[in-house]
Amino acid sequence: MKFLIITHVPHLVDEDGIYAYAPYVREMNLWLKHADEVVLLAPKHYKSKSLIDLSYSHDNLIFKEVSSIDFTGLKKAFLSFFKIPLILFEIFKACRDSDHIHLRCPGNIGLLGCLVQMLFPNKSKTAKYAGNWDPEARQPLSYKFQKWILSNTVLTKKTQVLVYGDWEDQSKNIKPFFTATYKNEERIIPKVRDYSGCLTFIFVGGLVEGKRPLFTIKIIEALVKQGVQAELYLFGDGELKLELQKYIAHNNLGEYVKLMGNQDKDAIKKAFREAHFLILPSKSEGWPKAIAEAMFFGVIPISTSVSCVPFMLDYGNRGVLIDCNLESAVEIILRHVKSLEGLKSMSKNAFKWSQNYTLDVFETEIIKLLEA
Repeated sequence: MKFLIITHVPHLVDEDGIYAYAPYVREMNLWLKHADEVVLLAPKHYKSKSLIDLSYSHDNLIFKEVSSIDFTGLKKAFLSFFKIPLILFEIFKACRDSDHIHLRCPGNIGLLGCLVQMLFPNKSKTAKYAGNWDPEARQPLSYKFQKWILSNTVLTKKTQVLVYGDWEDQSKNIKPFFTATYKNEERIIPKVRDYSGCLTFIFVGGLVEGKRPLFTIKIIEALVKQGVQAELYLFGDGELKLELQKYIAHNNLGEYVKLMGNQDKDAIKKAFREAHFLILPSKSEGWPKAIAEAMFFGVIPISTSVSCVPFMLDYGNRGVLIDCNLESAVEIILRHVKSLEGLKSMSKNAFKWSQNYTLDVFETEIIKLLEA
């Protein structure tokens, strides 16, 4: 089978292999185990490899570069407009020559792929919508357009669309799905945490506005002022790093708030084994991997009610749901940290649920999709 991937994810190509964001590549490698030949159609970038990059594992992989497109500014939009015809042509050729088309959405390249795939109604296709599928969510018009095309079984034939969460009134091609990080063999019975002493909170994600890392720091700052013994470790990097450093220094928070930068899977796994809580007050999510990974080791997630997060947290039985108001969020967390037995039960519920979603189970589901 000749397997085509159409994605906006930027890739690094060097003599050692083809690299991209590790969680995405780790998932794609499971798909590629069942393909004879792989064509990867994606933008290329020229940054050096980092700890969060991983290489594809396939002996017959062809990388076809397409330009990235961006409509966030007038100049970028103008240049992107002229790139689109060539990108569409490249996508058309790749689709024509493939046996199975795999779209990664939402994204600008994925959007173009959604349009081109309509010309191949008899080809086997899958689409992974890695964003928030909630029909009521406020999203950019391009995201809504992609969701509309993917849901339309007249325009999108022979396509199974994988989405996070089980939503009502969906077309027959929409399949609730999940993402995994750990294998069956990595399942353990986590230690029972002591919630009566200093509480360790971690944040895992990009230091970007959408993940609200500053709001996370302010939550810990407020908890400490309320007399809670707490420490926060932020794993990740991004455009807000300098702003966060300044806030930590200006407010003398360095004793209990630490920026850890990007770390590899083993370092994050070690942090999960020891932490009490994960805080992820995102503005939007698909299937937040950090939450599922933390729960795998008994870490209690604290998160906003976005996308399928309420389902993941069983509406408060496997984690703590907060809103984006600081005073309210702190009040909710304070109420929970006073219930030591409640926290132990929540931790147990979290790991029992998360350990159902392993890479082994994920691969079994992928095989079913490819054989359908």
